Amino acid sequence: DGFAREGLRSDGLFPKRSAPIQILHQEFLGTTGSPYIDYLFTDERVSPLHLQHLYSEKLIYMPDHFFSKGHAMQKELAPPAFEYEAATVPYTSGTGSPRENKCLVAEADTPSFVFCNVHKFLKYNPETFNSWLDILEQVPGSMLCILKNPPDGVVNLRKLISARDPGLNERVHLLEWENSPFKHQRRNGDLCDAVLDTWPYNGHTTTMDALYAGVPVVTRSDGEYMSSRVTTSANIVLGVQEMNANSAEEYVDTAVKLATNDSFFHSIRNRIVETALMENPMHVFWDVENYVKNFEIGLQLAWERYISNKKPAHIRIATKSYVGDSVEDKDEL
Repeated sequence: DGFAREGLRSDGLFPKRSAPIQILHQEFLGTTGSPYIDYLFTDERVSPLHLQHLYSEKLIYMPDHFFSKGHAMQKELAPPAFEYEAATVPYTSGTGSPRENKCLVAEADTPSFVFCNVHKFLKYNPETFNSWLDILEQVPGSMLCILKNPPDGVVNLRKLISARDPGLNERVHLLEWENSPFKHQRRNGDLCDAVLDTWPYNGHTTTMDALYAGVPVVTRSDGEYMSSRVTTSANIVLGVQEMNANSAEEYVDTAVKLATNDSFFHSIRNRIVETALMENPMHVFWDVENYVKNFEIGLQLAWERYISNKKPAHIRIATKSYVGDSVEDKDEL
């Protein structure tokens, strides 16, 4: 799309107006700020209407979570379970609990709780990372398991920890890259009691991977931009809005409560697992077939507006309506 993966914006297809309607979906999670993207797929928790001034595009509101995820349809991925399989030595995918597997560090002490984050280091910032260290300090015996991505950044990460408290380095462990995306997803359930989300740029695919493994994701909900509200919306749709914090302080408090209150932790985790196991009907969060139908409705509404010679307007798929300031923008279809 010219905005993600180092794309060339000026030389791409979108600026040339290759199609009469141009729509952004999921790859770049934010406004393009450009005059040649007409619509952006989102939902009303990620991009509430009162924040429409932050977008150059008109918004197509999916009824539930806007982020597509095919986890429940992929045979390579096992659904989560309420109980963990017996641990194996050496570790094999799908076995052991996070506290038994210890971020795959055999010589590590058995932790009281395992926090994880498997994002690229470029999503880290001092405020968020120091929040993670605050959490470790407030949860004795806990461990932070993070992905070594990229390896060149490890020395700087270790320096940051040492500047705070050299002793915390012994509780922050680095996980090697896993080439198989299916094994990587499964490691969430095997290695993580909870995920600590990044802010202001959340985990997106990584959040979906964790949730389908039955792993709670603690996030901050005080951002206004699209990329900072993806996990917030997911937690609301899944019925675990307790994982959404409204400040840095509340973010730390929520993570600490999750790690130190067993009944609270199991309540959250069980609710997430239950959504992934629902059948006939599937939970809307995981129902990709229903997602595709709603997505097609959004495309159809955008097209029908175009062939009626009307300017783009916000679209609410749930009511098949246009939302805007003018009378014509509020026409029901």
